[in-house]
Amino acid sequence: MNTFSINQRSKLGCTILDLQGELDAHTASELEAVLQDLIARENLRIVVNFDQLDYIASAGLGVFMAYIEDVRSEGGDIKLTNMNKKVYNVFDLLGFPALYDILDDESEAIDKFSNS
Repeated sequence: MNTFSINQRSKLGCTILDLQGELDAHTASELEAVLQDLIARENLRIVVNFDQLDYIASAGLGVFMAYIEDVRSEGGDIKLTNMNKKVYNVFDLLGFPALYDILDDESEAIDKFSNS
């Protein structure tokens, strides 16, 4: 069985989502529910920390694609940080770096929100 968890925390007006484990078809609904809740509560400055994410499947990528426009249309953004090479390569292969800010660490992402 795949293990996956999301830890939520706030830092300088941003919501940080720490992903851990494997994000795939079985676990994508958990991320979807968290993003829906953040949008409903108008927490639209979202930083997703991939530091502890070991694997992402197309279903996980689909969740990001499904919600980026909703967040941006409300004046927010989703920034992605701390990806290992394997996870980054999946995002890169599908052209995500052209659509998302993919940054080395969360402080860099928070700074981008502060300066926007």
